[in-house]
Amino acid sequence: MTGQPNHTVTEDTAQANRRQVLYWRLLAQLFDHEEHAPLESASLAVVEDIGLPPALLDPQTAVDSVVQRHPELAAEFEGLMVPGVAEEAETGPGLDPGEGADAETEEASDADDRDRAAEVRRAALVSKVLLNVFHSPPGNVSASQLSRWQSDAGWLERALGCEPGQLRGGRAGGAGVSPTGTGGGARTPDLSRLIPEIGPELGSIEAGLVRRMRLREVLADPQLAGRLTPSMSLIEQLLRDKDNLSGVALANAKALIRRFVDEVAEVLRTQVEKSSVGALDRSVPPKRVFRNLDLDRTIWKNLTNWDPEEERLYVDRLFYRHTARKTTPQRLIVVVDQSGSMVDSMVNCTILASIFAGLPKVDVHLIAYDTQALDLTPWVHDPFETLLRTNLGGGTDGTVAMALAQPKIAEPRNTVVVWISDFYEWQTEPLFESMAAIHRSGAKFIPVGSVTSSGRASVNPWFRERFKDQGTPVLSGHIRKLVHELKTFLT
Repeated sequence: MTGQPNHTVTEDTAQANRRQVLYWRLLAQLFDHEEHAPLESASLAVVEDIGLPPALLDPQTAVDSVVQRHPELAAEFEGLMVPGVAEEAETGPGLDPGEGADAETEEASDADDRDRAAEVRRAALVSKVLLNVFHSPPGNVSASQLSRWQSDAGWLERALGCEPGQLRGGRAGGAGVSPTGTGGGARTPDLSRLIPEIGPELGSIEAGLVRRMRLREVLADPQLAGRLTPSMSLIEQLLRDKDNLSGVALANAKALIRRFVDEVAEVLRTQVEKSSVGALDRSVPPKRVFRNLDLDRTIWKNLTNWDPEEERLYVDRLFYRHTARKTTPQRLIVVVDQSGSMVDSMVNCTILASIFAGLPKVDVHLIAYDTQALDLTPWVHDPFETLLRTNLGGGTDGTVAMALAQPKIAEPRNTVVVWISDFYEWQTEPLFESMAAIHRSGAKFIPVGSVTSSGRASVNPWFRERFKDQGTPVLSGHIRKLVHELKTFLT
């Protein structure tokens, strides 16, 4: 009996060392693509000893392949990294070591209940998923490699208690979703913490893989194209290459652009709808319907008609709330630099212009330019069609866009001109003088260095200083800033 505790301690230490070997190998593989023979041989011995297939150590073998050859592992990968589920797998279901015991007994019971062998097994499975996802292949990427990575990323999302694609799409699941996404009672991870940290990273890895392969090869395969996660970098590639696409590839490219536009539009529309809808117009008589009845004011104004004997208030006049708003027709002219450095702003502003175009009494005009200008106003209500007509790249000559914008300013006091560019122009002096003339005319002029989701911007210092001296400082940063400025003027 006296030798039993020592035996237990020795066994626990051995299992802890095994788990440590697996995690050290994982870190070595992630930060150094060269294999380390001692760690590889030690990890292989651990995996074989606990009855797992050696394919778990091969980052070139997809998780799908492992599961196909060993179907019993599928259930272990599901919810593998979900807090609570993993703890239950290691300690056993239904255990409550703290019930009816003091603190010391609880600690001892908890240590005894830990299944060290299960922890080693879990370390091997976790290492497989993480290594396959975050150990991306160097050099050129084939369509099959991208497909395999997307499948492995789906297994990582399953391991975290999400549906495949959920983290990359940045959508949190509803309450009660089980690790397999079936609505079971198992606890799920705090997606509000996981999505900001893991979601963008997975999207970034996927975008990098797409950049390193022939995009047309992916788009020609409907199944593979449908698994792509729309992102700004992917949309930029599609917009640059759209003229070289046809048939199935072009149809799949349009579907990806449409998905991305709809997702961004949903976010921007929410921000616009939070705006005030204009001041009350008291010159318009209130509509005399029950829903507009101002009951408090009606009672107050009729208090002189109170009959104390009958304890009754006689109302001889009803008062209604004013609901009409002052809505002066406004014209919004958006001029966007469509050079390659401004693709993020181009996409965001095109979508934003379409949203404001849907507001009552707002006349929206959209102009895109590089060395030539294009009036996109006829398609301003459909950002998808607008983006398909853009031509990213080239230099910038804002004077050609100014030639289209100036004739549109019919009533300066009711006009706002938004000019989005990094302002690295060929003709700086003539363009700035034209912009200053718009400002002096009474129109509201808003120079914008960028309207991105991240807020990064680079603006020509020459223009920045002169806009500041003019009293129209360059607006740069998150797109919410531009939304706020336009709401203030248009509503």
